[in-house]
Amino acid sequence: MAKANAIPVSELRAGAGRKIIELNYQEIYDHKPNIYKWIKRLFDIVSSSVALILLSPVFLVTALAIFLEDGGPVFFTQQRAGKDMKSFKIYKFRSMYKNAESMFERMQAQNEQTGHAFKIKNDPRVTHVGRFIRRFSIDELPQLFNIIKGDMSVVGPRPILTSQMEECNAYEKQRTIVKPGLTCYWQVCGRSKIKWDRWVELDLQYIQDMSLAKDIELIFRTFPAIFGQDGAY
Repeated sequence: MAKANAIPVSELRAGAGRKIIELNYQEIYDHKPNIYKWIKRLFDIVSSSVALILLSPVFLVTALAIFLEDGGPVFFTQQRAGKDMKSFKIYKFRSMYKNAESMFERMQAQNEQTGHAFKIKNDPRVTHVGRFIRRFSIDELPQLFNIIKGDMSVVGPRPILTSQMEECNAYEKQRTIVKPGLTCYWQVCGRSKIKWDRWVELDLQYIQDMSLAKDIELIFRTFPAIFGQDGAY
């Protein structure tokens, strides 16, 4: 099946004289071959199951390190915006101190990210173990369970808080047309160094580009990105 072309359906003015051409990303996604969507889901289940088995020693060591530093809980859950804005509970290894959530609101002024995301390079809420597991994205490994459940995919836009996504405009919400993932363009192009507007553009670009070949390419590009230092915090 031929790749669907991006069809301009309206033009939005955003800011002083800057125009954004809004594409019908839902139509673009709907035109993706069903066989690709089936293979993508099968790959998600098989690869995540195998990864959980192979990485079980990493899970064990990480859980023990977190517990020894400041006790439990080892895991952290949070509501994130999934496909079609449906909220789901994301799983992570806990990388922050236990009172981190209560500190969130009063730390908004220190936010180094733009738009609707929150990032601080030297976040005081992060534990010593947390800094290490964030550096190598080990804290994200429990999301393999989210992938098996069907909340996420291996490749797809990184999910942000449901409350943050609800504040987005219609153009930005189009990034939720597809399932969120462990990795995507954002993960391999600088991570936290990428500002919100560019982040959205990259996620919408993925909807246009998504294919089996593109997913495999992004997976392979993720490994050097994880072990590099570009935007990892």
